Amino acid sequence: MHFQEHYNLKELNTFGLAEEARFFINLEEESQLPELLKSEVYQNNPVLWLGGGSNLLLTRDFPGLVVKLNFKGKSVDIINDKEAIASAKAGENWHQFVQFCLKQNLGGLENLSLIPGNVGTAPIQNIGAYGVEIKDHFYRLRAFDLQEGIWCDFGPGDCDFGYRWSIFKGEHKGRYVISEVQFKLSRKDHFLRTSYGAIQAELERLGLQPTIQNIAEAVINIREAKLPNPAEIGNSGSFFKNPVVSEAEYDRLKMEFPDLVAYPAEQGYKLAAGWLIEKAGWKGFRRGDAGVHNKQALVLVNYGEAKGSEIKALSEEIQESIYSTFAVSLEAEVNII
Repeated sequence: MHFQEHYNLKELNTFGLAEEARFFINLEEESQLPELLKSEVYQNNPVLWLGGGSNLLLTRDFPGLVVKLNFKGKSVDIINDKEAIASAKAGENWHQFVQFCLKQNLGGLENLSLIPGNVGTAPIQNIGAYGVEIKDHFYRLRAFDLQEGIWCDFGPGDCDFGYRWSIFKGEHKGRYVISEVQFKLSRKDHFLRTSYGAIQAELERLGLQPTIQNIAEAVINIREAKLPNPAEIGNSGSFFKNPVVSEAEYDRLKMEFPDLVAYPAEQGYKLAAGWLIEKAGWKGFRRGDAGVHNKQALVLVNYGEAKGSEIKALSEEIQESIYSTFAVSLEAEVNII
């Protein structure tokens, strides 16, 4: 196997951080995984598995092996006249996969349009947006067990999906490499979700009827209007999770902050982290090239030459500020390395 040394990762993470990997390899085929496990470089170094690099904050050079998963392939299997299974390999771009499904009139993932990253990492944190999460349409995934050296299948009940959570972030963190993900999607009589966020208002502004394709267009417009393009400004999308608080805690906050933005959740209320950060005065803040986006306070950005350690320090200041102001803890959504 061909390992590159002192590999610059700037083009492989959406923050655009120029940290180096001591060793680097790009895997194009699933069959390379068992061979990789036998290599001395793999066995003698810490390993970082890399997908689209969109949920990652590198704060230093990585002292071991970075493995880029670049498996490609998309397909659709018809179940009946109402449903189909859409499959994608781990290295496929998530947004392009959603567009692939929409072109074949497969419904379910349209609200998840324009989320950065690759398909293989989507189930790990159960990505979600505008009232939809991966778990709502997840069917099965295929993964390689790094401990046993065997292939495994995981169904919905095996993944322990929660808010930005799965078993792959918890009990099985670091054990499995996801190679392919499948979703059960509708072929007709689509269930349309337009009540979350500004989707309905955007459809009306565009003069469009609610279809899965038009909902995707509305979501793309909304995201492009308030979220920076990583190709122009380094960022990883939403940096923090929306915190979930009890009903009693929500009532306390609502009394003190009548304009509080929150949504009912299974265990109480989900607070809008972006609102908390903006209310605390951080929106548009900049120190050097590390900052908080001026249109969406939930997004931390690299304006050019910021270091990952500087962005991490800023995120910690924000966490302290939010706790001091609201007595609410913010948890980072991105993986900090």
